[in-house]
Amino acid sequence: MRFGVLGTGYWARQTHAAALTAHPDVDLVGVWGRSLARATELAEAVGAQPYERVDDMFADVDAVAFAVPPDVQADLAVRAATRGCHLLMDKPVAFTGGDADRIVAAVDRGGVRSLVFFTARFAANQADWLSDVQRRSGWNSGYVRMYASIFEPGNPYAQSEWRRSRGALWDIGPHALSILLPVLGPVTRVIADHGLGDTVTVVLHHESGAASTMSLSLTAPPGSRGSTWQLFGQDHQTSMPEATTTPVEAMGACISALLTEQPGRWHHPCDVRLGRDVVRILEAADVFLQRPLDSRGQPVG
Repeated sequence: MRFGVLGTGYWARQTHAAALTAHPDVDLVGVWGRSLARATELAEAVGAQPYERVDDMFADVDAVAFAVPPDVQADLAVRAATRGCHLLMDKPVAFTGGDADRIVAAVDRGGVRSLVFFTARFAANQADWLSDVQRRSGWNSGYVRMYASIFEPGNPYAQSEWRRSRGALWDIGPHALSILLPVLGPVTRVIADHGLGDTVTVVLHHESGAASTMSLSLTAPPGSRGSTWQLFGQDHQTSMPEATTTPVEAMGACISALLTEQPGRWHHPCDVRLGRDVVRILEAADVFLQRPLDSRGQPVG
């Protein structure tokens, strides 16, 4: 399958381009970026062609891998799907439910495949763990805590403008939801509150009656950093193991999934519909966080 890469930053170089060039069933033929100079640099490094006009690249490829900010990704995904390109998207797929709906509609109209790269869903041992969890019933709650610090000198994501403005909720919240949703089911209600820095805690009420909590931060001090992924049932509990594969290997598995032929209408548990569900939940949390409060800190109205 002929692929093009959209984006020229760290993630595009170290994960997307690396996985695509290593995959035996992929030909990475094009790179587009908002900077033609950076696109040319990356294209030369991987033996591909740089494109100044993104629609020209869409005309030359079968599929597109996205490594651009979510608001940029949303518009380009619609254009790519309309041109008949399969979509390998990054999370979150968009910043609004309306934009996510537009991508889903474009995928349906174009009859193309779509996958969202939720890393843990394609890391081999974590994917196996999730499959085992889904085979067991009776889960009633979940807890995901992800505390990191990326806005420090030398961190490859430190200059990411959308991560600075949107914070942990939108950057790592999708990873948490990609595990909680397939086990506990759709979300019906969202409650959220701020902590220090960009720290946010979100309580999710699921259609199944279960409840789960996400506690997220990209600005955590050294002593607070780390992650915990737990699921609880009436007489059992489990924790997701640390990944034993690299992000490049996980991306390779994601690419292989996109290449897999299926009879009838193509679908996957991590397709753009899951991406849309995630965006809607994050958007609801954002709305809750921005509600007006009175002098006692209570919601107004």
